[in-house]
Amino acid sequence: MRTGTLDLTSAEEASARLGISRASLYAYVSRGLIRSFSSPHDPRQRLYAVDDVETLVERKARFRRPAAAAATALDWGLPVLETSITRIKDGRLFYRDRDAIALARTATLESTARLLIGALDEEAFRLPSGLPGALPGPAFGPHAYVAQAIRLLSEPARKEARAAEVAAILRLMAAAASGADPGAAPIHRHLAEAWRAPASAADAIRRALVLCADHELSSSAFAVRVTASTGATLRNAVIAGLAALSGPYHGGMTERVRAFLDDPRISPYPGFRHRLYPDGDPRGPALLENVPLLASDATTLRAVEGATGEKPSIDTALVMMERAYGLPVGAAFTLFAVGRTAGWLAHAIEQRSQSTLIRPRARYVVAEDQHSS
Repeated sequence: MRTGTLDLTSAEEASARLGISRASLYAYVSRGLIRSFSSPHDPRQRLYAVDDVETLVERKARFRRPAAAAATALDWGLPVLETSITRIKDGRLFYRDRDAIALARTATLESTARLLIGALDEEAFRLPSGLPGALPGPAFGPHAYVAQAIRLLSEPARKEARAAEVAAILRLMAAAASGADPGAAPIHRHLAEAWRAPASAADAIRRALVLCADHELSSSAFAVRVTASTGATLRNAVIAGLAALSGPYHGGMTERVRAFLDDPRISPYPGFRHRLYPDGDPRGPALLENVPLLASDATTLRAVEGATGEKPSIDTALVMMERAYGLPVGAAFTLFAVGRTAGWLAHAIEQRSQSTLIRPRARYVVAEDQHSS
């Protein structure tokens, strides 16, 4: 049966599809692997999300076929490398074993970067930035911001100690967003002032930067690690991350969310489900806490949650925050990119320390037209 836009099935059907007992099914539910809902016809009966059941069926099939597991590892599949930076477990996000949601209540992007990377001199973030005197104006969104940030990162740079280099790159990313030198000011305050945001927006910007700082092996983090594994500079590794983030299925999702909020009749709803969080992306509600949403966005949020049971992802939360405080259009993506730079730098440094080139193999297949001829 369907509830809103969510396909549900009975315990008997779910257990049979997975080839497990009812007890094992309930264990999957308790571990957050399968969502469970009360039946609208009988509150005593529980129904189970078909999408979650099928995801587990697919995962079990991969384990039984090593070749298939390897072939699908790059598509939300099995872990392909080791990291000590970020962990997603039981629906929660951790930075170096610190709960990211709790951390975002007080941390700054600079302190989060030091946590993710480790062994950085805090003083480097208090020194003058040394950025070029003439900076272009502010840039926003996946096209203009990425192009401007890449230009700044591509400028010749002197050799610096690691902490100074990390601080310089974070400030460059902020400067691309503001069109001004952040100096030694905290990046969230600098952006709020440069964008002439309401006083109450500065703390929400701070939370957004911290919540976006890293997300395990995302597409952009993988691009960063591949680039860093070749021995490329940290600046070039971040450029690779920016290019990957700009796509509509990654950071560019914010543009799709904005189009949806402008016209909520669009279906399916973009930015409301994340495959790594069966009970919803915890970053979305954490960011929107105490944010004065537009009335139309609050209505859309209630309607989607009521119809699907899904919570807003970080992409949706960023756009709703942008609209709530009247930030420049495209600031949602820009905040995502500036915040994620901390994680990219951590991944690049960790990958370089492993002294291993990332070079997967491809399985050659004959094109259909060649095979038929």
